[in-house]
Amino acid sequence: MSVTPATSRPNPDDLLVLLAVGRTGRYVSAADELGLNHTTISRRIAALEHALGGRVLMRGAGGWELTELGREALAAAETIESAVRTLASGTDGARVLEGVVRMSATDGFSAYLAAPAIAQVQREHPKVTVEIITATRRASLQRSSLDIEVVVGKPQVRRAEAIALGDYTLALYASESYLAAHGSPESVADLSNHPLVYFIDSMLQVDDLDLAPTLFAPTMRESISSTNVFVHVEATRAAAGIGLLPCFMADRHADLIRVLPDEVAVQLTYWLVTRPETLRRPEVAAIVRALRAQVLALRPQLLGAPSA
Repeated sequence: MSVTPATSRPNPDDLLVLLAVGRTGRYVSAADELGLNHTTISRRIAALEHALGGRVLMRGAGGWELTELGREALAAAETIESAVRTLASGTDGARVLEGVVRMSATDGFSAYLAAPAIAQVQREHPKVTVEIITATRRASLQRSSLDIEVVVGKPQVRRAEAIALGDYTLALYASESYLAAHGSPESVADLSNHPLVYFIDSMLQVDDLDLAPTLFAPTMRESISSTNVFVHVEATRAAAGIGLLPCFMADRHADLIRVLPDEVAVQLTYWLVTRPETLRRPEVAAIVRALRAQVLALRPQLLGAPSA
C-alpha cells in the first residue's frame, strides 16, 4: 500500500486513542478505557491516519497490531501521556501512578503471589486499580485486552515480551486420613494403586502441566479432577486420593503429607508476558517489578524447600 504525504498535524487526542488501541489490540477495550464509543475510536484512528498519510494499525490474527508508522506515532503518544502524567505529580514531587491494569494468571499464583504483591503497590499508589482474571492456559496476548499474562511454561509469542519470573515445584501429597486408610506408596510403581487428584486432562491447555503426571505415574487412575488448583488441594485434604500439588500451596496445610519426596518432584516455570508498549506504562511496570520481587522473596517456598 502506498503512503501519501501527511496532510496535517496529528491531533494529540487522536494519538492518545492510538495509544489505548495499541496497548489492548481492540477498539472496544480502548473505548472502555477512554470512555468513548467504538465508532468514535474508529473515527479518531481514521483521522490520525489521514493526518499522518498512512496506516497506523493492521488487522492481526487476534486484534489490531501497530504498523511501522503506528509504532512511531505510539512513541509520540507516550511522550504526550508522560507530559500529562507529570502534571499529576504529588505534593512531594513524586509521580502519582494511576489507571487500570488487567492481568491473567493461574489460580495459585493469583492468590499467593499476585495479590500480596499488588496490595503493596496499591499502598504506595492507591489510584492504581488491578483486575485479575484467573485462568490456566497458554499465553495469547492478542486475543484479549490484558496488560499482563502469567503462564506456566515458556510461551511462544509474537510482538510481546516473555519474562521468566521463577521456578516452582509440583509434588505428590496425601492427607493423613487417606494414608491411614490406604497406606503410603513405597515406590513410584506403587502409585498405580492410588487415584490421582489433578487437572481435567481433556481441558488442560498447558503442555508442561499436561506432561507432569506422565513423568512418574501414567497408570494412576483419576479421582477428582478440576480446572481449579484450589479444588485439587481441598480434594486431597478430603482424602479423595493423592494430589499433584504446587508445594507453595500444599505446604500451608499441616494435614497434608508429601509422598515419595525423593522420587517425585516436577519443576516448572512461571513466565510473564506483556506487550513492549504496555510495559512502558509506569503503572504496569510497577506491577511487574512487584511480581518479580514477590517470586524472588518466596523462592524457597515455591521450590518446596523444607520448613526450618
